[in-house]
Amino acid sequence: MKPWRPGRDRHAVHHPAGPVVPGGRGPSERPRVVVVGGGIAGLAAATGLAERGVEVVLLEAADTLGGRARAWPVDVPGGPATMSRGFHAFFRQYYNLRSLLRRADPDLSRLVPVADYPLRFDPGDGSAAVVDSFARVPRTPPWNLVGFVALSPSFSAADLTRVDVREALGLLRVAYPAGYTALDGVSAAEFLDRLRFPHRARHLALEVFARSFFADPAEFSAGELLAMFHTYFVGSAEGLLFDVPDDDYDTALWAPLGRHLARLGVEVRTQVAATGLAESGEGVVVATGSGDVAADAVVLAVDTRPLQGLVADADWLGDEAWRERIAGLRSAPPFGVGRRWLADRITAPAAFLGTSGYGPLDNLTRLDAFEAGAADWTRRTGGTVLEVHGYALTDPSTASRDELWRQAARVHPEIGGARVVAEQWLVADDCPLVDTSPWLRRPTPVTPDRRVVLAGDLVRCDWPIALMERAATTGFQAANALLAGFGRRGHDLWSPPLGGLLAGRRG
Repeated sequence: MKPWRPGRDRHAVHHPAGPVVPGGRGPSERPRVVVVGGGIAGLAAATGLAERGVEVVLLEAADTLGGRARAWPVDVPGGPATMSRGFHAFFRQYYNLRSLLRRADPDLSRLVPVADYPLRFDPGDGSAAVVDSFARVPRTPPWNLVGFVALSPSFSAADLTRVDVREALGLLRVAYPAGYTALDGVSAAEFLDRLRFPHRARHLALEVFARSFFADPAEFSAGELLAMFHTYFVGSAEGLLFDVPDDDYDTALWAPLGRHLARLGVEVRTQVAATGLAESGEGVVVATGSGDVAADAVVLAVDTRPLQGLVADADWLGDEAWRERIAGLRSAPPFGVGRRWLADRITAPAAFLGTSGYGPLDNLTRLDAFEAGAADWTRRTGGTVLEVHGYALTDPSTASRDELWRQAARVHPEIGGARVVAEQWLVADDCPLVDTSPWLRRPTPVTPDRRVVLAGDLVRCDWPIALMERAATTGFQAANALLAGFGRRGHDLWSPPLGGLLAGRRG
């Protein structure tokens, strides 16, 4: 019988859960764990623990689940609507995130494929914009790379002669986890300079991905960029096209997963923020504004600054070196999300468009092309629901909002004259920054204290994964670490191949 795989890539790597430790630590009765944070990492940790019979209390400061991928209702003329922190692509390489979503949606019926992932670059020299498409590019390495170069208007024969072949072949020789540490101290911008890719291809094929981490390429880790290029392109046969939820994130994903957790017996408390940690005998106590919560262990699945605050106030947690590493974590620069409900119908050709060369504008999304709630609003009003997104903003004021929409009108001029029915503008600066500091200094799920584990996309995972997939994976890894101590089996996980085509081994 053909072995089960999480996707189409036959080189995807299976990471079995560790063996059950006979007589492992932990209470003889049912253990209790507090999971702080109801984002993807916290949801994965709570799921992994509850499915193994652990009593779980999940605390989330916001009023909906999903963390930085959550959605919430807003009032606009024309009926119900929602807002979020921006578009998220659910790539087919996100094996562990998709496994989490299957708990509430076994067939992943709430995820729908996008037809294309176009990238548009304005050279700024008066010449026409360049648009790259991945719809016709093969999905399997090395044919995806060959196909992209052959089909892309970003490459010419003359351009290819200027590429540093040795550095470019390094994209195919990479192996993990060594691929991260090999580029310690090197920024994504410096790495791109070394490649000597043609200017247009650099923006479209590489720098757009660097900015998707909400970071300026001059501060972003080259190791992380290389891992992303490996995962999404030259190292995986899943391809660069992706899926999106068929409705807002809460309706399609997190509310159903919350109901699944409730069926498992998880106590989900929203609008409850953790304010402190304390020891209590062999366990821990999580302080909140509505009372203390005692448990045998805690999963900290929160953003950088809340994590730093909790650790700084818990002087019993960890040694000096570990605490310094936590204190040294950085957040990425601010990003902005603007959403407009327009009275006019805009004929934007793509549901999602990545951009470069349009000032602070990084992407433009037409939500009514795939979200049921937005589509219902357009049917009722005859209008359009659009979203603009700008990463690493130098000016997070409303001036950036206005500039994002001005640049969007350069892409689609009809946007400029459209009548605005309602508008939302959000700025945040709470995404982790994977900078050029040594990879091995980033914290892992396991901490110096066996009662405390970490989860989230700020946490190091030595497999070539990132963003939402790193959050889900480290959530399960945090659960597995506690389960091993409780004498219970953890959860098997998957990753893309750990090596490139020329690395000798794929994983």
